[in-house]
Amino acid sequence: MDLRIFVEPQQGASYEQQLRVARAAETLGFDGFFRSDHYLKMGDVSGLPGPTDSWVTLGAIARETSRIRLGTLVCSATFRLPGPLAVAVAQVDRMSGGRVELGIGAGWFDDEHLAYGVPFPPLGERFDILEEQLQIVTGLWRAPVDGQFSFEGHHFTLVGSPALPKPLQPGGPPLIMGGYGARRTPRLAAAYASEFNVPFPPLEVFTDQVGRVRAACERIGRDPDDLRYSVALVVCAGENDEEVELRAGHIGRTVEDLKRNGAAGRPAEVLDKLATYFEAGAERIYLQVLDLDDLEHLHLLGEQVLRLLP
Repeated sequence: MDLRIFVEPQQGASYEQQLRVARAAETLGFDGFFRSDHYLKMGDVSGLPGPTDSWVTLGAIARETSRIRLGTLVCSATFRLPGPLAVAVAQVDRMSGGRVELGIGAGWFDDEHLAYGVPFPPLGERFDILEEQLQIVTGLWRAPVDGQFSFEGHHFTLVGSPALPKPLQPGGPPLIMGGYGARRTPRLAAAYASEFNVPFPPLEVFTDQVGRVRAACERIGRDPDDLRYSVALVVCAGENDEEVELRAGHIGRTVEDLKRNGAAGRPAEVLDKLATYFEAGAERIYLQVLDLDDLEHLHLLGEQVLRLLP
């Protein structure tokens, strides 16, 4: 099982804070450092110093790390045109030495679109935009170096693009897709994704959604085991019950809620929770760390959870 660290910087985190977490995660042996792609805080937090752009941030972190995988959970297809997105991700892939993964989805948070002047079409149209983005991004990355790429869709048209730069990873960075959609989400994941992620699910919801994706793979003749299946879980661990309670309070959550809907408790309890998802088919787990200043929490997870995994 791979463990990755996942952060939500729009809740209030500077670049420097994110870099410290990424470096600590790399030193401790975690497989990846991933971040959300949002421009507006959620809930009753200050959000200071304000949002940071995902690919600007990851490009900078790429130059300050050497091993850890880097990526998004997940980019909103409404935020960036597909051509510039392909260019940005390809560039960061080269800056990182080929360590980038692109998580991408249709977008959902209407308030942040209004706050920053980004159009927010209806859900069906957003999925149409996402599908064209997937076609364009992968097409640009996979086009011959000495060739051109053209595309004509309902939302985007490209004519004679040189399809440069190319990512360092052959064929382009792995694509991560996810969510709870019953029809289009599984279909698009089966067609384009390397990994399917279910964020913060009850165990039975995870297994149901994975079943839908596997069935979608079979319908197009793809081996369902060709995808990697993963979950994201809020994590809150402590050496003892008092420490768990203290950390839960710092992120505005109760221990009971975190144990029910995340991975919380002493290290042995966290390991037990991860094991239930692993046995259900999750090969990778993203541990959502909400207090980015608590590096002792990361060390505890690295030394008493990560090192004990099979």
